[in-house]
Amino acid sequence: MPKVSVVISLYNTERYIAETIGSVLAQSFADFELIVVDDGSTDRGPEIALGFSDPRVRVFSQKNRGLAGARNAGIREARGTYVALLDADDLWHPRKLEACVARLDADPWAGIVFTASRLVDDEGAYLGMEQRPSTPTFGAADVFCRNPVGNGSAPVLRRSALDAIAFWDDRRGRVAWFDEDFRQSEDIECWTRLVATTAWTFAYVDEALTDYRVNSQGLSANTDKQLDTWRRFRAKVGSYAPGLASRHGDRAEGYQLRYLARRAVRSGDGRKALGLMRQALGLAPQILREEPARTLVTLGAAAVTGALPRSVSARLVERGMSVSSRRNAA
Repeated sequence: MPKVSVVISLYNTERYIAETIGSVLAQSFADFELIVVDDGSTDRGPEIALGFSDPRVRVFSQKNRGLAGARNAGIREARGTYVALLDADDLWHPRKLEACVARLDADPWAGIVFTASRLVDDEGAYLGMEQRPSTPTFGAADVFCRNPVGNGSAPVLRRSALDAIAFWDDRRGRVAWFDEDFRQSEDIECWTRLVATTAWTFAYVDEALTDYRVNSQGLSANTDKQLDTWRRFRAKVGSYAPGLASRHGDRAEGYQLRYLARRAVRSGDGRKALGLMRQALGLAPQILREEPARTLVTLGAAAVTGALPRSVSARLVERGMSVSSRRNAA
């Protein structure tokens, strides 16, 4: 059996999938299987994945179930001691699995290990920003409020830790690990459930070994829809960790509102960004004390985006946000 099962969730990403699979096959740690789950693609992505002759690559197809459903399908097929997740448009550096496996092997209580991530654009060019955890601890409140993992291509999980949070999905009649009722926020819901309901801990490799692609379509995503989904996640946390939700819910939502304000800034909607920042500071003013630089830069960027022509504000905003985001882009 392979030591690691790599699960790639594939949906209409023919532009990137060959490079993504190539970054897995180029890993210095070679004891893995690669499970590509085609989640109802309508482009050539599945055909491209099937074109790889490496015997470690397996491709499965299903009707579209969303990212959570694709990951669940991949985990169900996984045979490895560890499960590594990778989105079909992201990339790994060659030492990614080697570093994560070594960390998990060294710490039997670590249920999940994650690396820092570089942010890259549609063409794979480094944007000068990285996702790194803002705190050195990864307790339930840290995970709930700040999502230190950053993105779904950064973590490698112990299979036994995943199975500790498995549940029976009554609506779909099968075991699940990620909640398929969430088309967004499924990552942070899974990480929070893991740390809040089990004894498994989080571990971190302080190297930027994941390239997380920030594409133009993602930047213009509907922030209202994202906020609604996040609030459903907050409500779910209240069902399995009521103390966590009651003590830290407003603070967690404040940080989420600030994050969405940054998304709105990058998509050029300064009015929306300012509104989100007002909500964030009204609900959780402590985020200004805890992270003054990032909070003030986001507020200033929102104001500039609304006051100047987009062509001018975009350059100023990106420069200011890149300075404050070099250590943590969440």
